[in-house]
Amino acid sequence: MPDADPTVHAATVDAAAAGQRLDKWLAAAVPALSRSRLKALIAEGRVAVDGATVDDPAYRVKPGQHATVAEPPPEPAAPQPEAIPLTVVYEDEALLVVDKPAGLTVHPGAGTPDGTLVNALLHHCGDHLSGAPGDIRRGIVHRLDKDTSGLLVVAKTDSAHESLAARIAEHAVERVYYAVVHGHPAPPAGTIEGAIGRHPVDRKRMTIRNDGRPATTHYRTLRWCGNAAALVECRLATGRTHQIRVHFAHRGHPLVGDPVYGRGGGVAVVRAFPRQALHAAILGFRHPLSGKWLRFESALSGDITDLLSRLECM
Repeated sequence: MPDADPTVHAATVDAAAAGQRLDKWLAAAVPALSRSRLKALIAEGRVAVDGATVDDPAYRVKPGQHATVAEPPPEPAAPQPEAIPLTVVYEDEALLVVDKPAGLTVHPGAGTPDGTLVNALLHHCGDHLSGAPGDIRRGIVHRLDKDTSGLLVVAKTDSAHESLAARIAEHAVERVYYAVVHGHPAPPAGTIEGAIGRHPVDRKRMTIRNDGRPATTHYRTLRWCGNAAALVECRLATGRTHQIRVHFAHRGHPLVGDPVYGRGGGVAVVRAFPRQALHAAILGFRHPLSGKWLRFESALSGDITDLLSRLECM
């Protein structure tokens, strides 16, 4: 189901508002939305000034500028338990680790009101998930894109959630991904650094930009797949939205099958791959209660394994 259309609010800066903060001016110009709500929409990349996305609420407006606010439809009702199969690789009273298949959205949102990982978790765990009843992100500490497969940790208690989130923020969680990329990265191993922020025009895309959030990806090539592609191991030092996809696209080696940052070239088997070839293969962290180091591995998903076989990777 496609995303529902947003409600678009528009206003033009007059001379009296010159130099005001964007969020303050919008609160007066668009009284249907509170200033706090507008600040959140700005941070989400839903506000444009003269056609360019602005994600800084402190941006100073100028007379004659035209601003639009794309207000998304209301979030779906409280998610309900659904008997969706789950692959649970570890579980105790504080958390569980699941191996998510490609195609499963992590939590409900506009256009995806149900059929998500959160719906499956509510069926599996009942009320034993972090967050308040009705929260569409119950238990979710970190996310994987819908079409990325692999491991993620889910919190059962609020204290476990806070501890795990803090360790992710401190870069104290081991996260290793396998990606199939177009071409052969040069050098075959190294580090990609580039601050990532919302695309100035297309809010659904991220991009490298000077005022973005710092992002670092360490990588090494594991196999070459003829001249068409390579299997690459990626270790995240940071965890920005679409980080691996953006970094490799910026280097000229987008992920095979990526519908947003990729390209349609290459041999037929590459062109036909239906999703970004990205798999969260290793997840390691200290248990929030015991402090014991836990480390989990997930074998490459069947579709990526088949892709590598057909490409005769060596």
